[in-house]
Amino acid sequence: MTRSETSNLRGTDRPVIVVGAGPVGMTAAARLAAAGTPVVLVEANAVPLTDWRASTFHAATLELLDGIDITSRMHAEGLVVPLYHFRDRRDGLIAEFDFRLLADETPYPYRLQLNQQHLVRFLYERLREDDNVELLFGSRVVDTATTADGVAAVVETPDGTRTVTGTHLIGADGPRSTVRRTQGIGFPGFTYPERFLIVSTTVELRDLIPDLAHVNYIADPVQWLFVLRTPESWRVVLPVSPDEPIEKATAPDRLQETLQGVAPYPDGYPIVDHQAYNVHQRVASTFRSGNIVIAGDAAHINSPIGGVGLNSGIHDVMDATERILRIRAGDADPDAELDAYDAVRRRIAIEYVQADTQRNTERLKETDESARRATHEEMRATAADPERARAYMRRVSLLESVRRFGVGRPPEAIEDLDLARRQNEEWNQTHTESQNEEART
Repeated sequence: MTRSETSNLRGTDRPVIVVGAGPVGMTAAARLAAAGTPVVLVEANAVPLTDWRASTFHAATLELLDGIDITSRMHAEGLVVPLYHFRDRRDGLIAEFDFRLLADETPYPYRLQLNQQHLVRFLYERLREDDNVELLFGSRVVDTATTADGVAAVVETPDGTRTVTGTHLIGADGPRSTVRRTQGIGFPGFTYPERFLIVSTTVELRDLIPDLAHVNYIADPVQWLFVLRTPESWRVVLPVSPDEPIEKATAPDRLQETLQGVAPYPDGYPIVDHQAYNVHQRVASTFRSGNIVIAGDAAHINSPIGGVGLNSGIHDVMDATERILRIRAGDADPDAELDAYDAVRRRIAIEYVQADTQRNTERLKETDESARRATHEEMRATAADPERARAYMRRVSLLESVRRFGVGRPPEAIEDLDLARRQNEEWNQTHTESQNEEART
């Protein structure tokens, strides 16, 4: 669509279609509704899901969520965590990082621990009362298309098949995205051979490991750990060998054995939740197809080590919705805006999210002793130097990527836009069609 065709969008009462009502899709719908934009939100499940998987909100994300007036409620139920540890399972504490060093750069110099289901609940309660929002739960998108003046989605609802039309569509429907598939967008990358297991318990682990922080990355060549506190429980993330069947790894006695290996607890751990899942590092070959964009796990998936998957997905839709609002107001070149979304958000997914989470994961599982020692020394030196520590925390909290590229920044104001486009093309060229086919399969 060209600038001359923006009259088809200006002042329109046609909605933006959002596919997927997880935290990313809910955030997109809430941002659009807050601007008075009609939204149709389509979700395959009959009710909002109570998924415990993601639980960290970083400083840059909290700043963005201020824009939809939800952070105060998140803080009322969340846990503020300014400190986190890099540890070794044999050697104990290696480095401590204190986000309060960033207090002069952000109003949120910490991680907020809050299971993602709570953000979904907060936004669902808001959206169901908003006359601008039509919620289609228990409904499944089976096809999508860019039309002459917008988009269309074929939706199977409990009342029959329906075609929903709008100006734009945001696909936030997860790693198996129907939106991505129906648009023929590849999803190259790889899958880790090991599965990741999450086990949650209400036992206070700091009573058993006295110097434990509320967030801990624990390296070990045999079985690394990611141990963190949420308001409800302590959560332990660890790898499961590809040779161990998931049914065995998640059997009650095996889960108990797993937690006893973290810290002995003679009374036996109460286990309140557990999940096992495959972990991927993948980035879609484009985030835009006409007036359709994809975001969050539909566009990129990564290791959870670093807690940036959910956060970067929220950044995606905050970026996309700002551009869509400008386009609908007739204040922007539609192609330039959506091309900028693709270029910037893919660049961040590759250069920050993928690179950092893969490095974090490899750092925890490193088996070469000299490499392990070198990593320990590097982490100690970084934590000991305030300026290096600030730079490190600025990056892991996603403040660096937001300050560099902005979120929804107009194309003409993005200094590295052409470079991002070239780098994205180079990245695409390194991934073969066989990888795309494997992902589609």
